[in-house]
Amino acid sequence: MSAFSLTIGGKPATVASTFNVVNPADESVVAACPSGTAGLVDEAVASARAALAQWSAQSDSYRAEMLLAIANLIEQHHEELSRLITREQGKAQSGPGANYEVGGSAAWTRATAGLSLPDETIQDDSKGRIVVRRKPVGVVASITPWNWPMIIAVWHIAPALRVGCTVVIKPSPFTPLSTLRLVELMNQVLPPGVVNVVTGDGDVGTHLVNHPEVDKVVFTGSSVTGKKVMAGAAETLKRVTLELGGNDAGIILPGTDIEPLLERLFWGCFINAGQTCAALKRLYVHSGQYDQVVERFAAYIARVPVGDGLDPRNLIGPVSNRMQFDKVVAFVEDARRSGARIVVGGEPKDAPGYFYPLTLIANATDAMRVVKEEQFGPVIPLLRYETVEEAIERANSLDVGLGGSVWGNDPNEAARYAGRLECGTAWVNQHGALHPLAPFGGVKCSGIGVEFNVDGLKEYTTVQVVNVAL
Repeated sequence: MSAFSLTIGGKPATVASTFNVVNPADESVVAACPSGTAGLVDEAVASARAALAQWSAQSDSYRAEMLLAIANLIEQHHEELSRLITREQGKAQSGPGANYEVGGSAAWTRATAGLSLPDETIQDDSKGRIVVRRKPVGVVASITPWNWPMIIAVWHIAPALRVGCTVVIKPSPFTPLSTLRLVELMNQVLPPGVVNVVTGDGDVGTHLVNHPEVDKVVFTGSSVTGKKVMAGAAETLKRVTLELGGNDAGIILPGTDIEPLLERLFWGCFINAGQTCAALKRLYVHSGQYDQVVERFAAYIARVPVGDGLDPRNLIGPVSNRMQFDKVVAFVEDARRSGARIVVGGEPKDAPGYFYPLTLIANATDAMRVVKEEQFGPVIPLLRYETVEEAIERANSLDVGLGGSVWGNDPNEAARYAGRLECGTAWVNQHGALHPLAPFGGVKCSGIGVEFNVDGLKEYTTVQVVNVAL
């Protein structure tokens, strides 16, 4: 069993206790993870604060070079990191799983290295000169979830480093190992204290969020926890970026030829066993072709192999932890009791591991928990509608708005409808596709701020106007 350690000030930190990280495929112990404390958070924040002046004073090109060096290290350790993600989180080695996550982490780091925030000249004439500059916000606290542990860590850390901030990251206690290793690799090239990592429970995270020497919090997770993060940050008026839960709706337009879209629909719903904030979680289908879509989509889903992610034959792995597994079970049973028809799946095996079968629910209604709440698992409810106007209204009826999609034969027609969805990203004939140069964020209770592109970089800066009279 590999040994893992916290990294504070560029060095391994001594801890008094550990906790077990469990493999969701067989419930075996992957490793003993060091358990952080409030005192270690204090040390990590102090280390980040001490490194801030020197790091923020480095040239723009130097910081870009450091990100490229980090991308190279991720690529050099690709297999190690990928297998670690599968063992602690469950996602498959095949398909858009753990290898996809590691490759995406390297690619996103490179893309971020290529971004910059040059000074903007507003006025330069005989009367004076006005220049707008972006300055690093300072010490950033990053709190990441368990569903995509490594790439979300990169999404938080890379833009912070790019503009001159320093970071203390706290990963989910369900999936801390890949982040511990990632930060260890980063510290092979970065100056000490620029990136630090502390693991632990919710109390450790709360202490980090409330810390008076932290200038910004970036959090990815549930809306409920995001509101608590925002409340904690308010005490010292920390800046926040919150990428929170979604309950993304998809609308299949009347008469759509469904066959060529089945693969994209499947991955839109079931990537990472449905454990993705911007996965498609409720699908509205016109009554005129409802039965046909249910039949064809269920047949497609039934063919996809589910099992231990380390077996290359499997495309989907287990639910990541017992807590989430039990929640998925409860949602499906509520739908069953409420009159829904479980077309495929819905019956987990009594065996080790948190495996829930890929499940399609027909005759779902908006009142069911699996529709009105985010199930975050390998389950998709299909709902009937009569008019597109009705479908759009129902899609927009919830208090979240991360993503949404419209599917149809005419992409231009679908795009016009997609623009009416109340969400941060509206996809057409696909769902969940992200790009490092396309800003990503939610509306309503799905978050505040955006990630990616220069808009994401700006989230880690403050504005200073230099106004010179001549």
